[in-house]
Amino acid sequence: MAKAYMIGSGIGNLTAGIYLIRDGGWSGDQITMFGLEKHGANDGAKVADYESEYGNPELSNNKGFLAKGGRMLNEETYENLWDVLRSVPSLDNPGQSVTDDILNFDHAHPTHDVARLMDRTDGIRNKGDQKDYNHMQFNNQDRFLLTKLMMMPESKEPQLNDVSIEQWFAKSPHIFTTNFWYMWQTTFAFKKESSAMELRRYMNRMILEFSRINTLAGVTRTPYNQYESIILPMRKYLTDHGVNFVNNRKITEFVFKDTPLRDDIIVTGLKYEEVDNDNKPGEIEIGENDFVFDTNGAITDSSSIGDLNTPIKENMEYAPSAALWKQATEHFYNLGNPDKFFADRKQSEWLSFTVTTNNHFLLNEISRITQQEPGNALNTWVDSNNLMSIVVHHQPHFHVQKENETVFWGYVMYPRRKGDYVDKPFIEMTGKEMLEELLGHLAAVDPARDNIADHTEEIMDSIVNVIPAYMPYASALFNRRAVGDRPAVVPKNSKNLAFISQFAEMPFDMVFTEQYSFRCAQVAVYHFMGIPDSELTPLHHYEKQPKVLARATKTMFR
Repeated sequence: MAKAYMIGSGIGNLTAGIYLIRDGGWSGDQITMFGLEKHGANDGAKVADYESEYGNPELSNNKGFLAKGGRMLNEETYENLWDVLRSVPSLDNPGQSVTDDILNFDHAHPTHDVARLMDRTDGIRNKGDQKDYNHMQFNNQDRFLLTKLMMMPESKEPQLNDVSIEQWFAKSPHIFTTNFWYMWQTTFAFKKESSAMELRRYMNRMILEFSRINTLAGVTRTPYNQYESIILPMRKYLTDHGVNFVNNRKITEFVFKDTPLRDDIIVTGLKYEEVDNDNKPGEIEIGENDFVFDTNGAITDSSSIGDLNTPIKENMEYAPSAALWKQATEHFYNLGNPDKFFADRKQSEWLSFTVTTNNHFLLNEISRITQQEPGNALNTWVDSNNLMSIVVHHQPHFHVQKENETVFWGYVMYPRRKGDYVDKPFIEMTGKEMLEELLGHLAAVDPARDNIADHTEEIMDSIVNVIPAYMPYASALFNRRAVGDRPAVVPKNSKNLAFISQFAEMPFDMVFTEQYSFRCAQVAVYHFMGIPDSELTPLHHYEKQPKVLARATKTMFR
């Protein structure tokens, strides 16, 4: 009986397991998943639940909640995700699927952001003047270069090899001062240093969002954090079908068959360490009919957290998932270049902070200042030195969150820059100092006579915890790259090894989305199961629809 071994238990491999069972006709006991942590990029839990992953039980006595980040969904362009999650039963509503859960919630709570951009001079940029973020603020050179990028066919992508967004717009740096750029980079996590190749793909695949990015009306949100809303139901589905989850083995090396011409990629073994048993080594034999699905890059690798009174201590470890990928590239020449994504933290690092309070005073103050209810918000301070944003969720954001508790999170795109109100680099701040920095920005745009700054002591008394989370590779998938730097999902001549992550190469689709991981899983499983490509889930091509293009063109001149 054939077996499948999944290295990493993130959303990509969970999806591959579902495809094997649902479309491949496998039984769950044929599948084993190796994962050192349960949360991955779609995370969210009480701080205490992260103790085993971070090994620091002293952080504020494990109080409060942590969500290192949040992933925005999209109803129109996440075709594989909605299809798979229709097969996964809801944990909260018997008789419904996870897709039902999410879309029913989102339709009842549609996103409509009215405070997307703010600055300390003018407050919310929605006053109807030229700073109003309804205006994209392009000049003609911006429009020309952006249109030229969008219209470039995928066959011409090699022209963008190792080209940054900043280099593409070198003749019009004005674009980096526009409302468009402030909204686009903080919605999707791009930087000037990021790949122009990825911006081209996003502008095509997410063309629907271009005309409504100022309100985020296209964002689909989950009822709770994404770990509880998506990952837990998927793990339950797989467990109920008999899938074996192993949480204490770190796969350290592929063993490949030594074929005469070294053309065929055939995994014959997986070397590992037992992480909770003094790293005791071992090896798993891979049979000739078995398959290996590897997460060849994880954006939350080498994360580190602090707490209210403790700054993070940067974890300098090269991403373990990329190290295993790199070991494979030493054997075969066509498996990509992991260093492009994991050897330059300046391109990819992020720092987020999760705030837990024991009452709703701060939540209500943020709602008053931003003029919107929780669940609508992605608020960015365009003139903050480290480009700070916050996301205030619909409450509760966790099933076990108490009625009196509030949880929200924020992030900065440039953690090594100093704060505007706390005179030190953001990466060196405690959770308390990060909150002080946020309160400074809120006070600067607060028009009330009874300013939020007058309530600092009351707010601080309500704080349960503020958890900083540093992620050195958070946007590594946007790093400058060339064609060939990412391996194919199933590399040429691979007989049993597939890569399922956002560091594998597929045409057209966009990384940093669950859709990409779901699609990778389908491509890999269908290939090994002999299911023809014609049966892959159809993708929409809104970039070819005249009405959509007309709206985008109109938006360019808005």
